[in-house]
Amino acid sequence: MVQNLNQLVHSVTYTLQQKDRAAFFENIKDLQKYDLTHIFIKLSSREQEIFLEFIPVSLLADVLSELDGENRIKVIKILDPEKVSLAVTEMNNDDLVSMLGQLGEEKSAELLTYLDEELSADIKNLLDFPPETAGRIMNNRMVWINQSYTVREAVDKLKQFAELAEYLNYLHVIDDDKRLVGVVSYRELLLADLHWKIADIMQTRIVKVGALMDQEEVARIIRRYDFVTIPVVDDKERLLGIVTVDDILDVVYQEAEEDIEKFSASGKAIDFKTKPVIAAKRRLSWLILLLFIGIVSGSIIASFEETLEQVVALAFFMPMVAGMTGNTGTQSLAVVIRGLAKEKIDTKQVLSLLMRELKVGIYIGLTCGLLIFVIAYLWQGSAVLGIVIGVSLLCTLIIGTLAGTIIPLILNRLNVDPAVASGPLITTINDILSLLIYFGIATAFLSYLM
Repeated sequence: MVQNLNQLVHSVTYTLQQKDRAAFFENIKDLQKYDLTHIFIKLSSREQEIFLEFIPVSLLADVLSELDGENRIKVIKILDPEKVSLAVTEMNNDDLVSMLGQLGEEKSAELLTYLDEELSADIKNLLDFPPETAGRIMNNRMVWINQSYTVREAVDKLKQFAELAEYLNYLHVIDDDKRLVGVVSYRELLLADLHWKIADIMQTRIVKVGALMDQEEVARIIRRYDFVTIPVVDDKERLLGIVTVDDILDVVYQEAEEDIEKFSASGKAIDFKTKPVIAAKRRLSWLILLLFIGIVSGSIIASFEETLEQVVALAFFMPMVAGMTGNTGTQSLAVVIRGLAKEKIDTKQVLSLLMRELKVGIYIGLTCGLLIFVIAYLWQGSAVLGIVIGVSLLCTLIIGTLAGTIIPLILNRLNVDPAVASGPLITTINDILSLLIYFGIATAFLSYLM
């Protein structure tokens, strides 16, 4: 498929260079949105201008909905306002809101002036919801029916507004006050008698979400129930719109990216195209903080200089003890963040998790401690040195495992994203703790080591 797509890029490029509008359209008319956008990104600036000149408005809407913020701005600058306004009218409201959110207030306000009053009002209503909530990502252009309708009336309305029926699964049923009171599947509509009332065949037990619910929680609910759409209501149970599974996939991808950025302590997105200076700036803030914290590690080593001078072999095992502690802490951190991303946990689950990680730390510590005891004894011929290093590793691995578990749980309880307890931070904290334990135990046994 990749090879065919690359061939298609070459073919489209040739038609644009030849300015053959008919051949260009023949190449792109049946393409998926992703493929069409992929081809556009691969073109040179001049070829992109011709592409945008030739492409029909309906397909331009697909391209705009798929492009990222930077490329969208570039396209909007190239196109004349009239063609942009026609294209955005063809876009789904949720895609349009996402695009406007990336363009900034000034450019968004300008684009909204080209839309008709009804559509502009719909978009402004969506933009009023906070970012990363169900209300912000929902589509408020949808088919709904009144509970007083007959099956015939419901089918007729569905046919009349077929272009709004993005997913053929359920029709949402409202009462006269626009409150969501039920849902009817398309299967039930097909099998029902045309004269039956919707109120008699609808399901009244509905899974729904509030407009202000966080998009991550919406994603969890859709995953839990295997839905492809979920209705969004206000605090009075009035139907506002629906969140669709394609939007949830975008949310999952976006949230995963954000967690990876925080987990790596970069804070903001860095990809293959990011300039070196910008990438360095985005990484420096955390790294400078960690650098100063790391100075503490150096001061700990300096304070135990006498111990090191008397037992030089301790210096050989020092990086291993600190590194293993940081590694096990990062492993626990990853487990906790992944678990918190899937579900909310209560006090009982927290205690169970802590007990499990304590046992994990003990098992890992005993295994690695025994192994390093054997290595130290065979290499240095000192059982006491082996015991000191083995016990130190046992203690530090237990503490490292617990630190990697407790820190993100505390942040989560304080309503702070636990992903900010990034790998480098956990590693640095565990370095300090491991060195204190290692040299503390070594100093306590110094007379035996001598």
